[in-house]
Amino acid sequence: MAKEHQRKENNPHFLGNKEKGAGHKDPRSALFKFITTFLFLAGLAVLIVWLIYRPHKPRFTVVGAAVYELNTTSPPFISTSMQFTIFTRNPNRRVSIMYDKLTAYVSYRNQAITPPLLLPPLYQEKRSTVVMSPVLVGAGVPVSVEVSDGLVMDEAYGVMALRVVLLGRLRWKAGGIKTGRYGVYVKCDIVVGLKKGFVGQVPLLGSPQCKVDI
Repeated sequence: MAKEHQRKENNPHFLGNKEKGAGHKDPRSALFKFITTFLFLAGLAVLIVWLIYRPHKPRFTVVGAAVYELNTTSPPFISTSMQFTIFTRNPNRRVSIMYDKLTAYVSYRNQAITPPLLLPPLYQEKRSTVVMSPVLVGAGVPVSVEVSDGLVMDEAYGVMALRVVLLGRLRWKAGGIKTGRYGVYVKCDIVVGLKKGFVGQVPLLGSPQCKVDI
């Protein structure tokens, strides 16, 4: 047995087979390493691009308001027609913004008083300002007693707090690179001077910059 073992040890064919087995690599291990390296480099590239361009959120401000109808005589239904002038600013130097399926509506005391209005697609260039003037109309919109009574009292007092809401999705674009779609939620809390029976442009008594959530 010892002699046979020694012959195997000295046999070059036997040694070659041992070396082949020792040098053999599992293809799954090589594939895993390739995928890991690729994902790491792709993630690093995305991080570098993000740090270079670093897109900032757009800014929205309501600068004008008009009331053409506010009928609260048939509770719990109301009819409304309002128009708001909204400035949206893209503060980015290298990144443009693309808005998809942007809708707008008016709420009072956290309840919608107009149905959502679908706005046209919007493409905003770098460091640009776009003006929007949507007319938001609601006919026979059901509301709570609190809302209908509150609107009547505010009209009598001459001051009304409203919220203009914009909802949609946006993408940032830098050169030929586009990001995925992100949800955007804009809340513009404003205070207008409104007397019962008045129709037309109303004064803005308070209109801070809108809150933007991405």
